[in-house]
Amino acid sequence: MLNSHKNSRRPIAIALLLMSITMIPAHADDDDDDSGGSMSSAKSAAQAGDSDSQNRRGGKSSGNSLDINAKLKDECGSCHMVYPPRFLSAQSWRAVMAGLDKHFGSDASVDAAAAAEIGDFLVQNASTKKRTSASGAEPALRITETRWFQSEHRKMDNRWKDQRVKSPANCAACHIRAESGSFKERDIRVPK
Repeated sequence: MLNSHKNSRRPIAIALLLMSITMIPAHADDDDDDSGGSMSSAKSAAQAGDSDSQNRRGGKSSGNSLDINAKLKDECGSCHMVYPPRFLSAQSWRAVMAGLDKHFGSDASVDAAAAAEIGDFLVQNASTKKRTSASGAEPALRITETRWFQSEHRKMDNRWKDQRVKSPANCAACHIRAESGSFKERDIRVPK
């Protein structure tokens, strides 16, 4: 009698164990790139050989601030939000920096020293995941055209036209702490 009681619990225990194992990766994938750790931590994490997810999340985060290169903030931030380098691959950042004279319809050229400093920072803090474009064009030049971005924002199609949002590139319209590098789910306020 005691043995049959133990045997009836075994399938339940196995099912619970399997459910917990499959739920952990699903939850981890949900917040893959939305943590806003410090970029200098990301660099040290990458140099220490830590996993890509730690690198893209800002390494062993000391907070939600986005430590950004001053030249990048001055040059790029004068026209648009400074996007976290972890949102594109090193190959993509190299291509973006190589085309500053025709940067999405504008001439965003900077002097050679500034270009080298900004480019080095972006490449050192880039995602180590391949950020392919949904169209298959390589390298992806726009964060909004990457498969990763489109997957994360798949339910937003009708919101891009809202006057408070206007564009998929306007991160701060929904991510209230985007300027500081935080893209955590708890920091999202989609205009209704």
